[in-house]
Amino acid sequence: MSETLYEKRKLSSFDKSYSAEVYVKNPDKYRQLEKDTLESDSLITRGGGYSYVAASFKKKSLSLGMKNFNRILHFDEEKKLIKVESGITIIELLNFTLKFGLWIPQIPGYPFISIGGAVASNVHGKSGRQHGTIRNAVKDILIFHKNHGWINLSNDENKKIFDLTIGGFGLTGTIVSVTLQLSPFEGFNFQTSIKKISSIIEAVNLIKNDKEQNNLLYSWNRMSSNSENFGDGLIFCNKINSKNKEKKSNLIKSFKPRYLKNLFHFCIWNQFSVKLFNHFFLNYYLKKNTYKDNFNNVMFPYLGKEFYFSSFGNAGLVESQFLIDYEKVESFINDLKKLIISYKPTITLFSAKGMSGEQKYLRFEGNMVCLSIDIARNQKNISFLNELDKLYVEYGALPSIIKDSRLKKEVFDRCYTFADEFREDLRSFDNKRFYRSELSDRLGL
Repeated sequence: MSETLYEKRKLSSFDKSYSAEVYVKNPDKYRQLEKDTLESDSLITRGGGYSYVAASFKKKSLSLGMKNFNRILHFDEEKKLIKVESGITIIELLNFTLKFGLWIPQIPGYPFISIGGAVASNVHGKSGRQHGTIRNAVKDILIFHKNHGWINLSNDENKKIFDLTIGGFGLTGTIVSVTLQLSPFEGFNFQTSIKKISSIIEAVNLIKNDKEQNNLLYSWNRMSSNSENFGDGLIFCNKINSKNKEKKSNLIKSFKPRYLKNLFHFCIWNQFSVKLFNHFFLNYYLKKNTYKDNFNNVMFPYLGKEFYFSSFGNAGLVESQFLIDYEKVESFINDLKKLIISYKPTITLFSAKGMSGEQKYLRFEGNMVCLSIDIARNQKNISFLNELDKLYVEYGALPSIIKDSRLKKEVFDRCYTFADEFREDLRSFDNKRFYRSELSDRLGL
């Protein structure tokens, strides 16, 4: 690949686990997108670049950036439909739709993620139990493929490729535009209430038994091996304030992403600092009890708190997020506790929320509970996570592909029962496998 035609850059995954020199091109016209694609032997599409894993690049391959394709192509307020180019960000979309009292509830936790990346990853948000993944909002997709050209996808047209594309991590071609079914958003602000919980099991039961459609319910739990009250913490409930009929947005005025600078070369987290932080976090929020909260704080919890990611230093972090059946949680947590006592990992965050949907292909879906663990990246902690993988297999858990960059093919194959079906259908569509990333190579896709 000629370096005179493409910019050569070093890209890194968001969790800092993988870096590589790649070729980058950011076309701004459809004709240029076609040309760049056809001239490349190996490529993958890149959105905002905020994936924890290297889903949008690999060594010496082309990363085709879509940041210049960020227009709203069509909007039908009556039918609540919007067609956008794939490079538009979540925040750009919401700044437009919320003026009309509309949104998509399947919002990931950072506003500068692109719609194309959200569809390719089949993202979910805090309302996963009520609204599932973004798949439920996607009406149709337009892709461009090196061999097949322009293809329209929907449940009525090229359905198999449509299903492969949503949550297919860009392996079916470049997502160029997406039509979304919007939902009403009554009010604008939220009311947040907080309750002290004594265990993870209590949090999971509260999430499982919650019947309110407007509740966003999730937990924060302390997981220190030294804690006398292992797994205690807080349950947060964000409820849309339907009494507030204001439609004027107070979202971010600037569309410019906030670059996450690495303020530390070393990790600040250890057993002492985690325990100290947890103590202050718990007591700070217990005092708040019930309060009014704004849209940004609720839907984009890391916005303005990017310092958290730089606090892991040059080595970065690992996030292991997984789905597990409600009936298996108690036994799983008992085994997890034994691992934590044995390995004493540096867990900076543990959280639970609900999920829904139907598992197929690579979808991170199911009527299960979603548990997340953030952990500092070092050898001791990686050893802990490797043991945790064995529990995933034993309990039939489903680890997130887009979050865990050290997930091995062997574990993936045993947890994702539709993995081979995805491989077969993908190769039936693209037998030369032009679209590849570090993620797809690592998992043998």
